[in-house]
Amino acid sequence: MIETLGAKAASAAADDLREVYFSAFGAPGYDEPAERADQFADEQLPTHAARPGFKLVVARSAGAITGFAYGFTGERGQWWPDRIAEAAPEIAAEWVGGHFEFVELAVAASAQRQGLGADLHDALMADLPHSKALLSTYTGDRPAPRLYRRKGWQLLLPHLTPTAALYGKHLTR
Repeated sequence: MIETLGAKAASAAADDLREVYFSAFGAPGYDEPAERADQFADEQLPTHAARPGFKLVVARSAGAITGFAYGFTGERGQWWPDRIAEAAPEIAAEWVGGHFEFVELAVAASAQRQGLGADLHDALMADLPHSKALLSTYTGDRPAPRLYRRKGWQLLLPHLTPTAALYGKHLTR
């Protein structure tokens, strides 16, 4: 079951989201330390939940959160949109500002490879008022970039950073 949570409910679920984040990104191949999951739940999520257009979707199995995805309206003056504009000024005019910023998609290791990431993606992207969306994800042949390409995202910048690529998607309203 997938449900949408508002900012207050996202805050209340922060510990569960932390566990899913660490299960997904602490796994071999991603190898993020537990401190990164803490930073996500204690700093990143509350900051982003306060932004306009915040939307979080969660998947549950037997009541427990097994995956989530979220984003918000990205604007100039925010760290990530400004970084994109600096790294790729040729893209910025068309893509940066007023876009939906697809920030995170995480599925617990025990629930991966069952289509849950695709379902979370679709639930998050449903009924957005934006005309375009941006995300960054790993470079190389990994599940996340393959999913986004299957879902119609186009590669805008293969190396936003040495390990991250920038993708964009035009949305229909």
